Amino acid sequence: MAADKQNDVKVSLMEENKENLPDGGLGLEILQIIKESQQQHGLRHGDYQRYRGYCSRRLRRLRKTLGFKMGNRHKFVGKKVTVEMLSDNRYLLLVLMEAERAWSYAMQLKQEANTEPRKRFHLLARLRKAAKHSEKLEKLCESPRVDAKTKLEAQAYTAYLTGMVEFELQEWKQAMEAFNKCKTIYEKLASAFTEDLAVLYRQRVDEISPNIRYCAYNIGDQNAINDLMQMRLTGGGGGMMAEKLEALITQARTKQAATMSEVEWRGRTVPVKIDKARVFLLGLADNEAAIAQAANEETKEHLYETLLAECRDTIQAVKEELKTEKQRERSSDGDTGKVSNLQYLHSYLTYIKLCTLVKRNESMAHTLQAKLKEPEADENKRGPRPQDLIRLYDIILQSLAELSTLQGLEDDHTFQKEVSLKTLVYKAYRSVFLWLVFQHFQRMQLKFKLQIHLRPHSGKNSRLYPDDLPDVQELIAEVNAEKYSLQAAAILDTDEIVEVPQQLVKDNTPLCDHLETFRFDPTLVGKQPSLVQFPPDFQPIPCKPLFFDLALNHVAFPPLDDKVEQKGKGGLTGYIKGIFGFGS
Repeated sequence: MAADKQNDVKVSLMEENKENLPDGGLGLEILQIIKESQQQHGLRHGDYQRYRGYCSRRLRRLRKTLGFKMGNRHKFVGKKVTVEMLSDNRYLLLVLMEAERAWSYAMQLKQEANTEPRKRFHLLARLRKAAKHSEKLEKLCESPRVDAKTKLEAQAYTAYLTGMVEFELQEWKQAMEAFNKCKTIYEKLASAFTEDLAVLYRQRVDEISPNIRYCAYNIGDQNAINDLMQMRLTGGGGGMMAEKLEALITQARTKQAATMSEVEWRGRTVPVKIDKARVFLLGLADNEAAIAQAANEETKEHLYETLLAECRDTIQAVKEELKTEKQRERSSDGDTGKVSNLQYLHSYLTYIKLCTLVKRNESMAHTLQAKLKEPEADENKRGPRPQDLIRLYDIILQSLAELSTLQGLEDDHTFQKEVSLKTLVYKAYRSVFLWLVFQHFQRMQLKFKLQIHLRPHSGKNSRLYPDDLPDVQELIAEVNAEKYSLQAAAILDTDEIVEVPQQLVKDNTPLCDHLETFRFDPTLVGKQPSLVQFPPDFQPIPCKPLFFDLALNHVAFPPLDDKVEQKGKGGLTGYIKGIFGFGS
């Protein structure tokens, strides 16, 4: 409420200053006032109810300020603004706010009429009320007290609301005449005033142009459909016109969908019996071409969201049909284990959705990446950060993980290799921005991790390399350049990089043990470099083996009793003979 009063004070001061113009007429910047009010009070987010409440509060404040009350709390006394009252341009603003309040209520009812068709009658009544208030404003501006510019703006505003009424009633010829009148007036005003005001007038002309072409198409101009498609690519037409245009395109595709009976994907032909799937698949190529030809990123994002919404609705329709099919299979016990045509169609539509998500997030990542390279214009304003890019690449990797689990493609090795290759590429890009986030901690380690992701396909010689993948050669060159820069800066001890924490390099490992790995070690250029280990550590060597004859204990030798001489019992005499050798 306080913000509303501040805006009213600013507008009142601006309008009072315009009363002191050289020609002495009352002035009111109609288009500028309504555009600023709409952007500040809800229409930036499509909240017509909030804008309607603002118009009501402003009307109450204007009536109180001007002493233009409609009776008291006990009795209503209607009053009308007359030409004789035009001593203050706030009387014109009073009528303008009445028209804006009725228009905003009509737009609110239009949003609600999507689910409650009966509200369309109330919508038409409020649009007619808004046009009636605008006609009253135009008549008041015909007074000689009002300057010429305000008269022209009032005429354009009346023509615009009249065209909106006829457009909603599908009176295409009358609507086209009203919009053309409005367009002509705003074009003349744009060429007669300063650039700041001319921008507002040109924007209004751009808003009206799709409505004019749509009316021409419905009158019978078949060439207008091409202009409408081109306006869709450039982001022209919004609100009511955008819905009409999407309905027109869907209607044209529905007529063509009757001739479509099957679709081929990865060597398998699948019949398409669901009408919603036919319409979606028929317009898929047109949607992809429209995204490729989009004039700006905002339009491209809108087209991506439209395509994804259509794809989700189509997948839901196929899911419902798939449930019915599975119930029939359970009742007939006809489950053969083979992926059915309907299930394969569901996998194809899911593939389209996931690939579109990957392309959408990749497009957003390229846009953020370009903004990251730009210098920050305003330090207080938060710009894009590497964390935002990491989040986008996480979503891409999640979509690729879902791709590898699609039913019917588990045994398609070519498809699985393509998905694996894409996963490696996007992991490499994710590592780049992960390095930017942690560049003060583990800078070198993440650089080498990135090279591990890129190494398997750094040559790009494989026939399996998909055409829709970004070229990694530029990324590899950038990574190598950054790596060599880091190594050189570390050796030269420059301030271009942040020093690697000492605990990462002080492990007393000699140089000969890590010749293949770069390591920032300032002791190598000191007086006591750690080149080799001296004295060397003891190393185990093989000793002389010991042999143990374990088999001897288990060998049974033959008896030798017959070969051993039997010694008789000689007594003492034999013993003496044995000593002196007589018995031998």
